[in-house]
Amino acid sequence: MCLALPLSVVGCGPKECTFRGTLNAPENRTMRKSLMKTAMGDFCKQMLQRNAPLRLAPDSPVIGRFYPTQCVAPEGEDLYVNFSGFGYAFTNVTKKMTFTMAATGLYRYDFLITEGDRCDIYAYFRPTRIDASDFRTHRLESSTASMLNSLTSMGDSFGKQLMGQKLQEGFTVIRFTETNTDEFGLGIVPLGQKPFHPFQVHGNDRITYENERVEIHQNQRDFIGPILVEDEGRSLYVTASVDGAPAVDMLIMRKAEAEASLNLYYEYPQSGPLAGAPIAGDIVQAGTQLKRAVPVSPGMYYVVFDNTPTAGQVNPPVNALDDRAAVVNYLIQIGDAS
Repeated sequence: MCLALPLSVVGCGPKECTFRGTLNAPENRTMRKSLMKTAMGDFCKQMLQRNAPLRLAPDSPVIGRFYPTQCVAPEGEDLYVNFSGFGYAFTNVTKKMTFTMAATGLYRYDFLITEGDRCDIYAYFRPTRIDASDFRTHRLESSTASMLNSLTSMGDSFGKQLMGQKLQEGFTVIRFTETNTDEFGLGIVPLGQKPFHPFQVHGNDRITYENERVEIHQNQRDFIGPILVEDEGRSLYVTASVDGAPAVDMLIMRKAEAEASLNLYYEYPQSGPLAGAPIAGDIVQAGTQLKRAVPVSPGMYYVVFDNTPTAGQVNPPVNALDDRAAVVNYLIQIGDAS
């Protein structure tokens, strides 16, 4: 979920930074809202082009993802958005849990600009009300949980609590001028603070898609995308490291094959083979940082981290009594092919 705020609309280039005191003044909220409103027409477009990483706490590893498939946001004084989609998450009781989720809510929006040498824009979306929220468990990996309706209900309760809490927290979109990137953060991120990221990024010669830490348990995968590559002569740059497991596979897939594989992952409790072949792959080994550049044509792609014996080169041992979760730090960027 990411809303790009055009700098030309907000007026925050090197020269315009001198006006941020005026823009930040509390009495000028109406002016800020008017400037921001011109960018709101792309909200649903941006939302449908990204996934939303799910985590239990702001600095904890990602435990699942939500993929929006439908979004409606009529133009108005506030952001009234109706969206739905599907996703997956991992709990110790259910193991992999796939779900559908829909919600409707009203959000007030505003932005502020940092002081000092930087000129970063923090766009805030604070909930006024949540009109509806519907979370439904689709599949549970745990055979025990699948047989017990009470545990299926537990999955529903966990999902409703997790998603309901996130909706009530609101969200923040940060535009970093140094790197020319947009950052999405759940909750209201104080002006000048940054969400946790495992890798430091400097310069703006590459577009950062995601810079996150994810926890991938045995027999699990994580599908990161879709990643849009718009121009010729570009590469996907992946930096990754792993702790907690000897190794995991890193796979790069075209959108069609990746989303067919994601659909299988969503529909079936157990992880099986991928629906198509990756265009590239490598092994992320414990104690060694992976750095890989893969030239790609314009199109949409996914990066998949795999901790299963049914895809890739790594064949992790499966032990129901000893779930070795792999914690993967990763940085995915788009840049010129070298």
